[in-house]
Amino acid sequence: MKRPIYQPNLFFKGIITCFLVLFITSCASKKDIVYFQDSEMMDLMEIDQKFEPIIESNDILHITISSIDEEVIRPFQRNLGDDSNNQNNLNQGLKGYLVDSNGEIQFPVLGSVNVAGKTRNQVKEQLKMLISEYVKEVVVDVRIMNFKVTVLGEVNNPGVYTIDDERVTFPEALGLAGDLSEDGKRENITIIREENGKRRVTKLDLTNTDLFSSSFFFLKQNDIIYVEPSNKGVKKSGFIPDIPALLSLFTVVLSVVVLLSTK
Repeated sequence: MKRPIYQPNLFFKGIITCFLVLFITSCASKKDIVYFQDSEMMDLMEIDQKFEPIIESNDILHITISSIDEEVIRPFQRNLGDDSNNQNNLNQGLKGYLVDSNGEIQFPVLGSVNVAGKTRNQVKEQLKMLISEYVKEVVVDVRIMNFKVTVLGEVNNPGVYTIDDERVTFPEALGLAGDLSEDGKRENITIIREENGKRRVTKLDLTNTDLFSSSFFFLKQNDIIYVEPSNKGVKKSGFIPDIPALLSLFTVVLSVVVLLSTK
């Protein structure tokens, strides 16, 4: 019986072809990576989105009252301590007014004041009107002290980010977190939000501009953003075998076997 003729060139061509096919299919395409791929659709589009954060239970408000006559308004000013000496105070809640489960704050002289479901400007006008019954020409300022968002998953700097001006968009929050890592899945980013006693979850796609018209484009206090790993990222984690790496090892082993068999 005649022994079949071994053709090493043909064999290696087959191995290299398989390797290239698997390598190409495992690589991400431009469509998977580039942000806002239909951005030309937004050129000269009018912006009609306005955002004001809504005060909710468990928010912490920083409220300042001022007037020409400081002695007259002193009863309305709670002693919150010297801010300059407490900038590193971990318990920031001691320096503000906590919105309780009923949506109220306890304000000096005025007592319980309902603020939940209102914007900062609405609360400012409300307090100004109430205090004006006692003091004329009063100035009120209201800020949300605990306006923060959390960014998790495949970003370069995950963490909790405090927003001083109480206005942050979804792309801005990703920018604060150092943008997505190379293993982040761009077309399926999760946002978790607590609203009116319910938890809402949505998905946003960074590869197109639909997110600019989403109600989640402007983030609310305590929103959570999660960027899940791409298939490449999952492979790196060890949950799915890395096919190109296995193929490389397989090729080396076969090469050694072929070399030994030809001796």
